[in-house]
Amino acid sequence: MPGRRILVINGHPGRDRLCDAVLNAYVEGATAAGADIRVFHLRDVEFDPVLHEGYKQRQEWEPGLQEIADGLEWCEHLTLVFPMWWGQMPALLKGFVDRVVLPGVAFKYREKGPFWDRLLAGRSGDALITMDTPPWYLWLKYGNPLPKLIRGQVFGFVGIKPVRLFKFGPTRGQQNKVYEKWLARARKAGETVVKVKAK
Repeated sequence: MPGRRILVINGHPGRDRLCDAVLNAYVEGATAAGADIRVFHLRDVEFDPVLHEGYKQRQEWEPGLQEIADGLEWCEHLTLVFPMWWGQMPALLKGFVDRVVLPGVAFKYREKGPFWDRLLAGRSGDALITMDTPPWYLWLKYGNPLPKLIRGQVFGFVGIKPVRLFKFGPTRGQQNKVYEKWLARARKAGETVVKVKAK
């Protein structure tokens, strides 16, 4: 549905990287399709990425985190753009997840039993991941751990579904023609995001 509210978060700590180009292409496509978009680059947000007391004590949000948390409440679709480093998301993005995806904000444990309420239900999600590892090798050798983590234990845990995953790799040694193909794919993902219906 045109006009969907999209929150896009860039988890790469550096500047002028492939993630920026992928994000820009995605936003270009989504904007052309009529989406209402807010973009945040975590590298520009001043915050402590360490959740010092876990869930024992509330760690107040810095203004930048508060602004993104407001965007999370506002959005109908959450998009993460980041590189895979050592099989994981960068520490900056992991720190953001630790600080913002909290009980009472994104989920709520029930008083009795092992279950919880997913407070971000009603939203859908995308993850655009750049990687040196060939996507087929990530699946064959390692069983696709990062995509499973993102879809199941991050998005899924808080009720965000469906989740589309877009893997761009291997990045090392590629030619411009390959990059152009990837950017076209990212742009198409943005164009079609307005058609993704949350479950």
